[in-house]
Amino acid sequence: MELAPGKKIYFLSDFHLGAPNETESRKREERLVRFFNNAKQDAAAFFIVGDIFDFWFEYKSVVPKGFVRLLGCLAQIADAGIPIHIFTGNHDLWMNDYFAKELKAKIYFEPQLFQLGDKQFYIGHGDGLGPGDYGYKRLKKIFTSKICQFLFRWCHPDVGIRLANYFSAKSRAKTGTTDEVFLGEDKEWLIIYTKEKSTEMKVDYFVFGHRHFAIDYEINATTRYINLGDWIRLYTYGVFDGTKMQLLKWED
Repeated sequence: MELAPGKKIYFLSDFHLGAPNETESRKREERLVRFFNNAKQDAAAFFIVGDIFDFWFEYKSVVPKGFVRLLGCLAQIADAGIPIHIFTGNHDLWMNDYFAKELKAKIYFEPQLFQLGDKQFYIGHGDGLGPGDYGYKRLKKIFTSKICQFLFRWCHPDVGIRLANYFSAKSRAKTGTTDEVFLGEDKEWLIIYTKEKSTEMKVDYFVFGHRHFAIDYEINATTRYINLGDWIRLYTYGVFDGTKMQLLKWED
């Protein structure tokens, strides 16, 4: 992707719409709409790097209701010819083709390598990467299996979505604020992962979400790891102008 003069590429993640309740999610959604309406004026593309929703599942003819303001805003962006790239996260990994059809978005289920301008970007949500966390990795294999998804579709949407929201809330209560705390270079598994990956391929920027803190971290002289933070408490995003990548905070 080549950037025209004055154009930028925007990156953001972890909206978790639906959590912790409808009132707080509506405020967050309205803030996101204001951000997108402002950013689309000079946007060449948007990368949404996972966990748009606190839970998402696409039945054959049903999707979870709500958040039409954000979806309508993204539809306007797509209709204006601005590409939207969406990565699934651990909370919305049951995405299928709904957004590809409705928003003309490209959907990614695994990290991807992109050439943006003259820089190499390796982009993904970040869940399940690096050492450790074997329990989640096993659980993800179960959740992403076709058999599991087929069986879940037999639940009535009112039952299935309520059940999934319950377990999502339980999981969030169990982890607390651990995702918001930087553990140090030797314990942050995404830093360990990026260090190993940078020996295998040339990457200028590793861009991830999932960990709910914002950081621009130097891996080596030519490689940086950027975690995008979230839109629950930080309101941070990345922007690439064709020359450099910056991590910024949205001042509403």
